[in-house]
Amino acid sequence: MKFKNCLLILLCAICSSAYSQTEKSPSEEAKAFYKEGMKDYKFLRYKEAIENYNKAIAIDSAYINAYIQRGFCKGMIKDFTGEIDDYTMAVKIDPKHKFAYISRGSAKNKTGDYHAAIEDFNAALEIDPKDQEAYNNRGFAKKALNDMKGACEDWNKSKQLGNEEAKIILKNNRCK
Repeated sequence: MKFKNCLLILLCAICSSAYSQTEKSPSEEAKAFYKEGMKDYKFLRYKEAIENYNKAIAIDSAYINAYIQRGFCKGMIKDFTGEIDDYTMAVKIDPKHKFAYISRGSAKNKTGDYHAAIEDFNAALEIDPKDQEAYNNRGFAKKALNDMKGACEDWNKSKQLGNEEAKIILKNNRCK
């Protein structure tokens, strides 16, 4: 469990820095609340993190990373509707933010809205056709819809793009 949380924290930090180029620079006050939210998130204090992200967003309603991080936290407390809403807001602010689509698709997978999840993964792949995470997650949505051929194709593509996890998924699902 600790490894999974560390991996999730690392992913959040990478995503925040990798995609922050697409948004205007938030104010110092908004950044301060965002940083406090990141500290809370790191220590698994999700509700406190959400409050800090709320404050950052209240100051700067176009702070994409605050929406993304708040969405992560909402997902951790099983508020999937709120999680999807935050990623939707990020997409509205920047329609080319592939990670917002991937995150929203993953949240939709959690709610069982597999067709909508696939649409989000497709949107992410239109932005970046080599995104191994989008292929991997789309594979799970396809599997849930009993499209094993499509799921295996996506996992194979994810593996070809370098996703080590896809090798295990392929084997566990008896894909060729």
